[in-house]
Amino acid sequence: MNDAMETFVKLLSHARQTAERSNTIYEELAKAAEDDEIKQALNARAFVRTTQLEKIDEVFRLIGKEPVELSGRIAEVFVEDFRRELAEIKSPAVKKIFVLAKIIHLAHWRVGEWKALVAAADYTGNYGVGVLLETCLADDLAFAERTRRILRKRAEAKVAAKAG
Repeated sequence: MNDAMETFVKLLSHARQTAERSNTIYEELAKAAEDDEIKQALNARAFVRTTQLEKIDEVFRLIGKEPVELSGRIAEVFVEDFRRELAEIKSPAVKKIFVLAKIIHLAHWRVGEWKALVAAADYTGNYGVGVLLETCLADDLAFAERTRRILRKRAEAKVAAKAG
């Protein structure tokens, strides 16, 4: 890659590919959690992910480029590790905590990706594109915070049960 736009297109293509694959990852996380509250949060996340794909596609339209093919396996490795580690956990309560932690991990991974894309959009002079990408960033920040609250609520309930 020799110029900022080429790098931006590659990063944006990666974000699009991750968005497409993430619903499958979140579905697996929801199934593993076996918890209605977590499933509801992940279903809402899937809906938001659809709007993110639309925004990414609009960004490609605005910059007059097409997504490029990528060969990365980051998402697959994450899922493989998740399955292996989850299989070692026997307690249903601990499994739920583990799933919530992995959901937060994924959300923060996405936050970092969006921040880099916003900065790259600004660097290439695409400030309107930056606005679209910042709305995606806001979505993932909100999702990470909501998931953290679910985890915190579970921890507080556990502490209260021990104290009571």
